[in-house]
Amino acid sequence: MTVGNQGVKRKCFIHKIFTMKEREGSGSSDFTEPQSNPAVDIQSRSSTEPQMPAGQYVQSFRVFVATWNVGGKSPHDGLNLDDFLHVNNESDIYVLGFQEIVPLNAGNVLVLEDNEPAAKWLTLINQSLNKSLDGSSRSKTNGSRFSSKPSLKKVSKTFRTESKRRLKSCNCIFELERKHSKDFCFRCQQPNINEDDLSSEPDEDGSNVFDISEISMASTSNHLKYSLIASKQMVGIFVTIWARKEHIQYVSHLRISCISRGIMGCLGNKGCISVSFLFHQTSFCFVCSHLASGEKEGDELRRNLDVLEILKSTQFPKICKTTHSRMPDKILGHDMVIWLGDLNYRIALSYSETRKLLENNDWDALLNKDQLKIEREAERVFKGWKEGKIYFAPTYKYFYNSDTYFGEIKTSKKKRRTPAWCDRILWHGSGIKQLSYIRGESRFSDHRPVCGTFVVDVVVNQNELKKGSPSSNMKIEIEELLPTARYLKNM
Repeated sequence: MTVGNQGVKRKCFIHKIFTMKEREGSGSSDFTEPQSNPAVDIQSRSSTEPQMPAGQYVQSFRVFVATWNVGGKSPHDGLNLDDFLHVNNESDIYVLGFQEIVPLNAGNVLVLEDNEPAAKWLTLINQSLNKSLDGSSRSKTNGSRFSSKPSLKKVSKTFRTESKRRLKSCNCIFELERKHSKDFCFRCQQPNINEDDLSSEPDEDGSNVFDISEISMASTSNHLKYSLIASKQMVGIFVTIWARKEHIQYVSHLRISCISRGIMGCLGNKGCISVSFLFHQTSFCFVCSHLASGEKEGDELRRNLDVLEILKSTQFPKICKTTHSRMPDKILGHDMVIWLGDLNYRIALSYSETRKLLENNDWDALLNKDQLKIEREAERVFKGWKEGKIYFAPTYKYFYNSDTYFGEIKTSKKKRRTPAWCDRILWHGSGIKQLSYIRGESRFSDHRPVCGTFVVDVVVNQNELKKGSPSSNMKIEIEELLPTARYLKNM
């Protein structure tokens, strides 16, 4: 699925295709990515790109990002995530953030969080991403895939890299030159990544042993297209990142940071999980957050404070001590940052005014009253960040298993909730192009999931090609973007 730098003509051709895509746009109110009606304002690349150092070039990869508040519900056995993950339009990397994967009660917040739902989500994600060759996504076993209590740690081990080795701490460019120079990365910490960065659950003993055959389509690595990079849970927030198996060798410097912003500003019912890693020679940071709730006037300021505190307090550990290391310890120091989650910003209108605009599909008027848009334009939060244009209905709050907003039936003002775009995806940095920004239509939760697809420009060392870098599926990728015959005639 990678798009390599294979000649000036091909580069120009692909650039023209993306330019055409910017004019056409993409978007939908469903999980799919149709080619009609714009769903995102794609940011134009700078006309003056910096010259690459010798031995390096830029390669483009496709990244799928999704956020979903699942309302404290554990996934059931029949939940199919194929549409949610857009499995028919594969990406190189999948970044999935969930909120409220467990009920935010005292037991989960103050005592010990329940890891069983997270293990179930991992299982369902694996079954959709790693389909068998005949296209089936369900293992042919008798009984429920969740017949025994799954262990998050054991599930994470199963879905990790093909050899079940852990991600190495450092693959700095100097490591590649160790045969020709004494100035290689000999001062980097070389022990394997901490297993807690891949799972948040300790090992289990006793009878609750996780039976992989019950829920895994295949246990042999040859059948896996995607491998798990990281999974982390903090109370109700859960992040999981997957990549195509051939990309895993180029992922390093994996670090995870959790910030609690819940009760008394220190409990984990609200807050964020941030994941940092180096992919080839480009640093990435993905932030999944669940910010302060409430639709009273002034509650947006608490959400602003949450964002500011997360940016200020997140500190990634230093695992590469070479003086030449470019791995940042703060969120905004990364080359590319994508922030996803239930940001909880509401619409600054009364319920009746909001409902009237919704009935008329007057998205522009509603967006003008969106708190996040207002706060960003006033530069009180997310200054310098970007978000795609919203062309979908508010994602919160619905009755479960229904297309009806909560307030349409609940007449009590106390229980009523004004529809809002609580679930959002933003990004920071250069070399990122958003191809789509849509919502899904699953009725599983009182929130609708929100998904974004990106193309990211990654710096790659020429040496990596000599090691046998996997060939890209250029035919499939180009066919997805092929212009019309009329466009080709005018090229």
